[in-house]
Amino acid sequence: MIQCLHAMLFLSVLVAFAACDAPPVPLDDILIEKTFVPEQCVRAVKVGDYVRYHYNGMFPDGKKFDSSYDRGTTYNVFVGKKQLIAGMDKALVGLCVNERVLVKIPPHLAYGKQGYGEIIPADAILHFDVLLLDVWNPEDGVQIKTYHTPSPCSRKVEVSDYIRYHYNGTLLDGTLFDSSHTRMRTYDTYVGIGWLIAGMDQGLLGMCVGEKRIITMPPSLGYGENGDGSDIPGQASLVFDVVLLDLHNPKDGITVTNQVVPESCTRKTVTGDFVRYHYNGSLLDGTFFDSSYSRNHTYDTYVGKGYVITGMDEGLIGVCVGEKRTVIIPPHLGYGEEGTGSKIPGSAVLVFDIDIIDFHNPTDNAVMTTVHKPEECDKQTKKGDFIKYHYNASLMDGTSIDSTHNYGKTYNIVLGANQVVPGMEDGLMEMCVGEKRHLVIPPHLGYGERGVADEVPGSAVLVFDIELVELEEGLPEGYMFIWNDDVSPDLFTEMDTDKNAEVEPSEFTDYIMRQVSEGKGRLAPGFDPNRIIDNMFSNQDRDGDGKITEAEFRLKADEAPHDEL
Repeated sequence: MIQCLHAMLFLSVLVAFAACDAPPVPLDDILIEKTFVPEQCVRAVKVGDYVRYHYNGMFPDGKKFDSSYDRGTTYNVFVGKKQLIAGMDKALVGLCVNERVLVKIPPHLAYGKQGYGEIIPADAILHFDVLLLDVWNPEDGVQIKTYHTPSPCSRKVEVSDYIRYHYNGTLLDGTLFDSSHTRMRTYDTYVGIGWLIAGMDQGLLGMCVGEKRIITMPPSLGYGENGDGSDIPGQASLVFDVVLLDLHNPKDGITVTNQVVPESCTRKTVTGDFVRYHYNGSLLDGTFFDSSYSRNHTYDTYVGKGYVITGMDEGLIGVCVGEKRTVIIPPHLGYGEEGTGSKIPGSAVLVFDIDIIDFHNPTDNAVMTTVHKPEECDKQTKKGDFIKYHYNASLMDGTSIDSTHNYGKTYNIVLGANQVVPGMEDGLMEMCVGEKRHLVIPPHLGYGERGVADEVPGSAVLVFDIELVELEEGLPEGYMFIWNDDVSPDLFTEMDTDKNAEVEPSEFTDYIMRQVSEGKGRLAPGFDPNRIIDNMFSNQDRDGDGKITEAEFRLKADEAPHDEL
């Protein structure tokens, strides 16, 4: 405007004004009164710059003859290109964004003796109340000001990367036009392939996750002459305050970092193994989303079988018990574009800090290692033997479970009687007194998926260090009592102490116990003798009347096998 009354003052808003009665005070040059100066002036108008500003045009008596506010749009023009009246061209040079001035222009720098139709009389002094909102130059490119750089920065945004970021978008005067924060959702996009306005495509390159920068772009790299048709006017410079939260490339695989591998690693996980591990899960910007520690329970799963997200399936292969590692998983190997809802946003890179507690394979057997074996080993344990042993029990990560030494006594069992877990049963076979062994027992030969409440976690591999202290040889399989001497031909008569042709339970018990005490017979060791004798009596009392007759009485050799005489 200003020249030809700024394009005829958009004639639809103009009315005719009469010339003032009093002659104006003569001015030799423009007069500028600063009414508001911003604290910071990051850029001042220069000749050749393009500006956007609002104004009210008045005569010295205060009568308004024109206003950009009335039209609801800024006046946009190049400065110093004779597109304005000379006084305004001169007044705009040096102004800062958000600066407000009152410009008084003498006639010879305005519309002179000709005036402007019926609107501006001849030799009129003009006053303009100007507020500068925007300035840029056709030579401008994207301007970047980084105000926070994380350390370390292991990776920067490159062309074709997919990123997640938050932003506040403002005009150069600070007017907010958009914000991802208000939507509580990041802006997710590919970079450098034309999905964004050109200035943002350029401004995001080279950023690190966690970096914060201000990206300023001229309209030629933003929304151009027409704006966005809503909140961004045409020819507007744009300012984006950006924080990068996430970064990956569709070609990315998992990344394993921060590996801490124990010195002793005799075995690594393979597909099909069952793993127990702890983890902390976070997003790439450090936002926490889950932890097995908070549940006080490991995460237990098969690996390489699709039971977990693809990236974790890969990250758990080739690990040792006790190993710690960080696994970074791109979204296409994690939860994809949809995420999980409230905790994991769509297209999010995941970071898992994992600690391998133990693992096994369903085909595993108990592994026995002899730590010490005495020179003399004439008698070895077998099924049916009554043994006493000490043990220290722990998990694979070294967590102590139990120890007989804590109680000051041995653990006593009969081998083959299902008194211990199958893996321990196997590990105690063919052992000498004084021998020491190291046993590793997979859960299917231990306490299984359920474990033992408050003692052994479900699906836990068990480690036992055992020492055989005492061995009492058992009876032949199928026997709970044997004779050491020849069997008396008058066995029934000897039992029937009251000579009534019937053997009562007390007579039977007294007789068997006497044979044992005299060394003539032997009960299976490790069991309650009374229960054995009761069982023997029940097997002989064939009609169940509580007594044994001579017709019922038989030796074991005379009938089908069962645990009696």
